[in-house]
Amino acid sequence: MKSIPTNPFLITGYQGPDYFCDREKETASLMSALKNGRNITLISPRRMGKTGLIKNVFYYIQKENKSAACFYLDIFSTQNLQEFVSLLGRSVLGKLDTLSQSTLKSLFSFFKSCRPVISADEITGMPSVTLDFIPERSEETLKEIFTYLNQSGVECYIAIDEFQQIMEYPEKGVEGLLRSYIQFTPNVHFIFSGSKKHLMESIFFSIKRPFYQSTQKLFLAPIPYTPYWEFAKKLFDERKKTLQEDIFHEIYQSVKGHTWYMQYLLNRLYSLPQQIPTMELLHTLIQEIVQEEEYTYQTYFQFLTSNQIQLLKAIAKEEIVSEINSATFIKKYDLKGASSINVALKSLVNKEFVLKEQQGYIVYDRFLAIWLKGLV
Repeated sequence: MKSIPTNPFLITGYQGPDYFCDREKETASLMSALKNGRNITLISPRRMGKTGLIKNVFYYIQKENKSAACFYLDIFSTQNLQEFVSLLGRSVLGKLDTLSQSTLKSLFSFFKSCRPVISADEITGMPSVTLDFIPERSEETLKEIFTYLNQSGVECYIAIDEFQQIMEYPEKGVEGLLRSYIQFTPNVHFIFSGSKKHLMESIFFSIKRPFYQSTQKLFLAPIPYTPYWEFAKKLFDERKKTLQEDIFHEIYQSVKGHTWYMQYLLNRLYSLPQQIPTMELLHTLIQEIVQEEEYTYQTYFQFLTSNQIQLLKAIAKEEIVSEINSATFIKKYDLKGASSINVALKSLVNKEFVLKEQQGYIVYDRFLAIWLKGLV
């Protein structure tokens, strides 16, 4: 029996399509690509809902094909090829078949560069498989994992999140190595997702790189206003609460439709005892959230130069800056010259304080932007 969350506005995790807002077009596009043999590059800012979208796609894939195997790997914390191979191995080994004696025997005979280790899951008590391999033979182990996937005959769907992390690995040629195995596993379909747009574009858009023109591209933007409003109103109505559209509109405008911040505000608003939240309650709630984060934001300033802080405040005040070096913008906020602005901007973008969108530059953290506006 499926559990019903206490609060329908989820901040983490995925609990089915009832608690997942819209993304119908993106879900259909991803499913069509994967089912027709096209791997996908999914790019979006952090907290825009990449993981939720991937889990939503996996939900429908497995609904259509019960035998399909779906795997989600977040490689952000991996530092080298060995850690990547270890994570991949832990994720897929033993998941494509039951861990019978014959299966275990075949696994031991199949892997030559490493030794599969059988252990009991600490939570479920069910047997699981990990790899005990020699770091120097990571490439061989990776090849064996792909061969294992290929020979399983199972339709596999693997999402590798924060894929740009492979550019940080000390080993050379990791992109080419992965590409060489991926192109010969027709039953394994990939979603390569990432939040650092310039790095993901470097991997998949550069003619000199192995993954060039090897995937379909999808950029994730904020969910449009109307479907988000209908989704939020429905969840409030179903639980005998009222969400007025002017309140929702204020939420959407405050965080520019950025998914996680939308969910967080709706989650907090829903948790209030009032059946019909007012605009005054919403503004009080936003200030409470910002105050809760104030110590963290003050800590950020310790790692920024005065030029970076001044520019960050200016961008927050403007909300979006299309011409960062314009004389009007520089004069309005008493900024230094264009060269100083460009140096500060590059650092803020790299540190993910500032995000470059199609319309211009914005402060990445929507609550930080609200806090900064109060300082200007």
